[in-house]
Amino acid sequence: MISFRSVRHGYGNNISLKFQDWTLQQGEPWLLLGNSGSGKTTLLHILTGLLKPQQGEVLVKGTNLYQLRPKELDLFRGRNIGLILQRAHLIRSLTVLENLLLAQSFAGLPTDRQLAKATLASLHMEEKINRYPHQLSQGQLQRVSIARAVLHRPALLVADEPTSSLDDKNAEAVLQLLLCQARATAATLVVATHDQRVKTSFSNQYSLPDVAV
Repeated sequence: MISFRSVRHGYGNNISLKFQDWTLQQGEPWLLLGNSGSGKTTLLHILTGLLKPQQGEVLVKGTNLYQLRPKELDLFRGRNIGLILQRAHLIRSLTVLENLLLAQSFAGLPTDRQLAKATLASLHMEEKINRYPHQLSQGQLQRVSIARAVLHRPALLVADEPTSSLDDKNAEAVLQLLLCQARATAATLVVATHDQRVKTSFSNQYSLPDVAV
């Protein structure tokens, strides 16, 4: 179970953001909706252990993220939270497989080539394991990003605006890929977006008002 309780955050003298409590059961798919300025990015960063809130707590698998020391938080996040950004942010000098092995190392886990290969194969990327990022299409890069995020069967899988720059056909394909991978790894999936096209794919939705106060 993942919970988000009594969370508030602010930047300097700007409006303080106050978020409604949120409880996510293991394996549930959720849609996080919010327009620009609503606090969606702030909430996303707090939920994934990237930004400590001024108040409140975030629990993932019973662990309060912000009671961990920085190094402990880095290791916990690497093992339990998968984050898929709009850009893959792969290391250009490493192959697809090497990028996944590096992710294992950063999480403090032994490198497992067979697991990395199997994860890529599940996303139909087995023929691309020795390619470099610049040799891949945007869609292939996105699949590698998903593979890296689900590699350790995270408790929480978060995708930030995965469909914003895609046409209808490709947006639907990416959504189904995320839902399928989340089911395969029993991860709680959160898709953060302002793209109204994806609403029908999720029965659970957490919406932010235009201005959070």
